Amino acid sequence: MIEIPLGMKNTYDVDVTVENTASRVRSGGVPTFSTPSMIAGMECCCSNSMLPYLEEGQGSVGIRIEVKHMASTPIGMHVHFESELVLQDRRRLVFNVKAFDEIEQVGEGVHERFIIDTDKFLAKSVAKKERFDRGEY
Repeated sequence: MIEIPLGMKNTYDVDVTVENTASRVRSGGVPTFSTPSMIAGMECCCSNSMLPYLEEGQGSVGIRIEVKHMASTPIGMHVHFESELVLQDRRRLVFNVKAFDEIEQVGEGVHERFIIDTDKFLAKSVAKKERFDRGEY
């Protein structure tokens, strides 16, 4: 079993552009950094932190996220994410993650990821689609 050190930290950064605003991703009508984009940044920050520890053929998937989006960030600003591993239970990992723009903290949350065997995971997904295509649902 892979042991990832508790307290492991990582960062990730993204610029706010038209492409990641609430009005563009249809999560609201305002041209500010969207909650779905914040969630994607949080997931990326956490998943990237795991990469050096995963074995050949392994990956990770997000299985839970709970967030608060506390302040808006307009186009032209920058969002900085910070994650910290706070729990590992076999293949389940739990991270605290925060988001900041140049002025203030804009978000925080808890994100859980699960270590997978990529080939097995994808095989299950393909088998599901094949059952669906055959009308076995």
